[in-house]
Amino acid sequence: MTSHTVSLTIADPSDLPDFKRELQEAFALAVIDEYGELPDGPIPSDEDLDHSIHAPGAVALRIVSDGKTVGGAVVTIDEESHHNTLDLFFLRVGEHGHGLGHKAWLAIEARYPQTVTWRTHTPYFEKRNIHFYVNKCGFKIIAFFNARHPDPHHPGPSDLPDDEGFLFEKVM
Repeated sequence: MTSHTVSLTIADPSDLPDFKRELQEAFALAVIDEYGELPDGPIPSDEDLDHSIHAPGAVALRIVSDGKTVGGAVVTIDEESHHNTLDLFFLRVGEHGHGLGHKAWLAIEARYPQTVTWRTHTPYFEKRNIHFYVNKCGFKIIAFFNARHPDPHHPGPSDLPDDEGFLFEKVM
């Protein structure tokens, strides 16, 4: 593994179409690996991405390594409670396996030092993400959502064939 520097910048509004496309391409790989194909349309949908990016307190961040954009994240920052969420996190296709994700997560933590807790989620089938959040970043699994225990924040079916997923929390 080579040493790469990682920094964060606020995503420029003119960059959001590329941000969304790159995120959808990154997410598509795991869905295709698991299910063999994508359901109709990209995952997440453009509508879901717009909702996340423009939600109150949301910040779209670009992950930059050695001067090159390698990914992005959307975080929601609660300036009062400091209980924040990592809503979306991705590395561009071809950028995995260099330690960039972990460095990017550490940069996010450093950018928001007042954070009391971070929460995030990932689908059940995404073993790579589960490993990353639990073993690399120090999150704990605090809920498993499924048909018998649906996610109260995401009612109704998702774009995926099943609605199973984990909720993670990291206490700072």
